[in-house]
Amino acid sequence: MTTKDKTLKGKFIVIEGLEGAGKSTAIATVKAWLEAKGLQVVCTREPGGTPLAEQLRTLVKQAAPQEQIAPETELLLMYASRVQLLRNVIEPALSVGQWVLADRHDLSSRAYQGGGRQLGDTLINTLRQAVLGDTRPDLTLYLDIDPALGLARAAHRGELDRIEQEQLAFFERTRDKYLQIAATEPGIVVIDASQTLAQVQTALQQALDSSGL
Repeated sequence: MTTKDKTLKGKFIVIEGLEGAGKSTAIATVKAWLEAKGLQVVCTREPGGTPLAEQLRTLVKQAAPQEQIAPETELLLMYASRVQLLRNVIEPALSVGQWVLADRHDLSSRAYQGGGRQLGDTLINTLRQAVLGDTRPDLTLYLDIDPALGLARAAHRGELDRIEQEQLAFFERTRDKYLQIAATEPGIVVIDASQTLAQVQTALQQALDSSGL
């Protein structure tokens, strides 16, 4: 993890992906891999992960029929939740040598709000630098899936939240942004999430084995 605080000892791994990509299963696979090496693992999720951040998660996720949530409002709520989690959970865990395994982080906002909501990079880059500074994950595993397939999978989980109810084009833009960033920035490994469960698990383990962490 690159950060201004050079005392951090643990490593920071993030699982990313569209709805229905299989993040929960991937997290379980990565957690088992880490624990098999005798590492202490703290699992987090975004938005959420602290009492205040969970309240912000509710605001982001639930539909508000009486008032449309502006894309910029959604973005700011995401970063408010994120910095609470970073300061109160992630950084303290890393500082004592624990490894943090996160269900989403900053890349989600860059893809969903930057790509899906079409807010672009300028606002988000300014905000992330102000809020996160130089903090970056050591490894990001992006589970790539065709949005139509992912949404079909997600529909079987139960009622969809506000963001999950967006049109297919929104998720197509989000996926395009994920892939664009993954192609140009180091530390992001793309996993084909349309494969069988066994194949995805093997790909995750291979990515971890070759990561050098």
